[in-house]
Amino acid sequence: MNLPYTVTQNELSDLLLNISPKRPVFIWGAPGIGKSALVQKFADDVGMECVSLLGSQLAPEDIIGIPQIDGETSRFMPPKMIARKEPYVLFLDELNACSQEVQKAFYSLIHERRIGEYHLPAGSVVIGAGNRSQDGAIVKTMSTALINRMFHVQLIADPEQWLQWAYDEGLHPWITDYITQRPDHLFSEPPKTEEPYSTPRSWHMLSDALKEYGAGEKTVPENILRVLAYGCISARHAGMFIAFIKQIKNKDLLSEIIKGNAKFPSDPADRDVLYFTAQSFRARLLLELPRDKQDLDRTTQQLTHRAKALIKDLSHINLEIAQMVVSSDDDKVLPEWFMVEIVRDLPRLVKNGG
Repeated sequence: MNLPYTVTQNELSDLLLNISPKRPVFIWGAPGIGKSALVQKFADDVGMECVSLLGSQLAPEDIIGIPQIDGETSRFMPPKMIARKEPYVLFLDELNACSQEVQKAFYSLIHERRIGEYHLPAGSVVIGAGNRSQDGAIVKTMSTALINRMFHVQLIADPEQWLQWAYDEGLHPWITDYITQRPDHLFSEPPKTEEPYSTPRSWHMLSDALKEYGAGEKTVPENILRVLAYGCISARHAGMFIAFIKQIKNKDLLSEIIKGNAKFPSDPADRDVLYFTAQSFRARLLLELPRDKQDLDRTTQQLTHRAKALIKDLSHINLEIAQMVVSSDDDKVLPEWFMVEIVRDLPRLVKNGG
């Protein structure tokens, strides 16, 4: 399932408030993106208990109950977990991971909010959620009859909204500081191989691990920090995160380099620091250099002159990283006039970059 439009965390909360009281909602999204947590928050916000059923672990009788003799007839007794007297939020997690038989058992519960003779209390809400087939998770084809019984929405991770949540929840400051600088690292698509990857959930997990070792930098030895980071998030992001933590010891390094009071680290052991500093340098150029050269003022003229010198210095330390600073691989391009000057003044860099 890939919908043409997606929603953020805040937009999903608004949709649930307005739609789920009338129609069941199904939330599509990658593993670890926060689907379950948002449903629980919705239940808390509306003051109802959230009852979760995990589709991948259900059998049909877990939904429809078991038959009981009643005089000369029998009737099904719904499970105690579902048969409640007060309205509640019924969360069907991993709904598209259950078998076809279980999916059929959900038909009346989702569409009519009943199981046999039992009806959910008035005001109850039914919400489903599941991963997409391309995520490498355990999913089964959802029947068209089940799809047609629900309103569908696809959730994406919004770094700004996630950061607000992270601050409110008190996540480790290293995590919030890092995602503030690299919001594009909050989420990475699930890999094709068996390895950790970055999601809001895995960053939360890393935060919990860091807290167990204390809040101070000296309480986490570098070898343990590497184990924690590479065990929770993608290898590329883990390397950058470790470099960022090293940068905390000298958080003004880039500013000092631009001022001429420091140099890019050239020791091979500090390659991760060099890479992170160079990426931060590129981000600063993207932010501060005007798109039109005529908009240059005294400050940005000085930055332009200094930037060309620093890119030249960087190319002598590591040509590949210098090329990364001026590349357009991430769809963000430095101003054209600046690139023209780079081509003119640093032809070796551009030639090797081609």
